[in-house]
Amino acid sequence: MTEKVPLIRLTKREDMAKSKVWLIRLLAFLLALVLGGLVFLIAGANPITAYSTMIAGSLGKATGIKQVVKVAVPLLGTALALAPCFAMRFWNIGAEGQITMGAMMASFFALKMVNSMPSPVLLIVMGVSAAVMGALWAGIPAFFKARWGTNETLFTLMMNYIAIGIVGWLQGGPWEGKPGSQIIPMFDERAVLPRVLGVHIGWIIVLVLTFLMYIYMTKTKHGYEIAVLGESENTARYAGMDVRKVVLRTACLSGGIAGLVGFMICSGADQTLYQNVAGGVGFTAITVTWLAQLNPFAMIVISLLLAVLSKGASTIQTTMGVPASISDIITGIILLCMLGCEFFINYRMVFRDHEELPAAPKAEIPGVKAAAGKEAEA
Repeated sequence: MTEKVPLIRLTKREDMAKSKVWLIRLLAFLLALVLGGLVFLIAGANPITAYSTMIAGSLGKATGIKQVVKVAVPLLGTALALAPCFAMRFWNIGAEGQITMGAMMASFFALKMVNSMPSPVLLIVMGVSAAVMGALWAGIPAFFKARWGTNETLFTLMMNYIAIGIVGWLQGGPWEGKPGSQIIPMFDERAVLPRVLGVHIGWIIVLVLTFLMYIYMTKTKHGYEIAVLGESENTARYAGMDVRKVVLRTACLSGGIAGLVGFMICSGADQTLYQNVAGGVGFTAITVTWLAQLNPFAMIVISLLLAVLSKGASTIQTTMGVPASISDIITGIILLCMLGCEFFINYRMVFRDHEELPAAPKAEIPGVKAAAGKEAEA
């Protein structure tokens, strides 16, 4: 008998040279730009002109650079928040809600306690309270996951809508400014983050967080426990780790950083609170985290790239009449190509020869053949 071999099969690659890995990633990025150029052609625009206009609109002037940094700050901060959870294989899709709840708690002190303390103390209290609220919001699904094994993906996703609903109620109710306006008042100057080089100091905070996250993930015992748990929960238990504790601690850390991002958005960028304060950052940051392969320093580059696309999209809309939503399409193409190239980095396709391999002999259990022979003689 012969055994048929599949036409195409996948096999795990051995360790590939880093130079080859980065070459594949570069080619994937260039392919994404080419495919994005086709999108521009379909929209009736010259791809080269469109790309150059996007870059000029984002980086050609000081005001454009400031806007790029302003967009990149929450993206980078949220990506850093998600990194430890994703490394642990805890799929935290609730950063949007954690940002919103952090912003809500910071706004409470900005609106209600602004006359009770000096500005530096007020800002510190706003930041700490936002981080604590974000940690508590992320801790709820983490507790259920650790205690009863619930699905954290759905749990964290649903909590986003609860957080948004709470802020929507505050916006049209207790915290509403002018009756009927459905608008929360702007913060007093004492509750607004100071600016450095024309951008609120959130950009300094996220850069510090980047270095701290790198150290935490690669140089500390907690980072080691996260890595082991991400590889195998059974291995972590065998090594004597308290899996429930690690899950709760990591999720609360993630939510705390996301809550801090909420503080930076409402106090630095928007200077007020509204229902859509997170603005989709919690979902876009998932793209940043995966493209960067959980590397905090790579997240800086990816965040800036997506910020350039976002800012450049508004430029081509006004100058070329091209829809700004094209930037979302290009972002999706980049994500698809970059994730696709990771597949080919880790696996290779093997095509069969047009021959059939002989079937493997069946294993024989000692004693069974002899017994069968005696039974035949009888």
